[in-house]
Amino acid sequence: MSHPVTTNPLIIMLINMTVVFLVLIALGVVINLIHYIDPTKPKAAPEEAAPAKPEPVSEPEPAAAAPVEEGISPEVVAVIAAAVASMGCAGEVKAIRPLERNNWKNSGRSAIQSRG
Repeated sequence: MSHPVTTNPLIIMLINMTVVFLVLIALGVVINLIHYIDPTKPKAAPEEAAPAKPEPVSEPEPAAAAPVEEGISPEVVAVIAAAVASMGCAGEVKAIRPLERNNWKNSGRSAIQSRG
């Protein structure tokens, strides 16, 4: 009959942890090798080809921009209008105003009311 090598739980724990950490280190080495030998990396472009110069972006006319409220810069209005247009919405932006958000306040009020 075979007898266990040890019944000491500390030695069993040390052996198991050593095996786990050795496997983790081996996985780390394999991952680093994959990063060095990655076939999906784009190959270096030849230096002869000069990158194309980007076309200058024309700035929107101030008359076409939405009415600017106090505290909102014209640049922010232009960015918001461009984001709305990029989402496929036709027309012009009529107004820009922040939403009133009382979520934390309402959550605190309901927590206080539910206690009593």
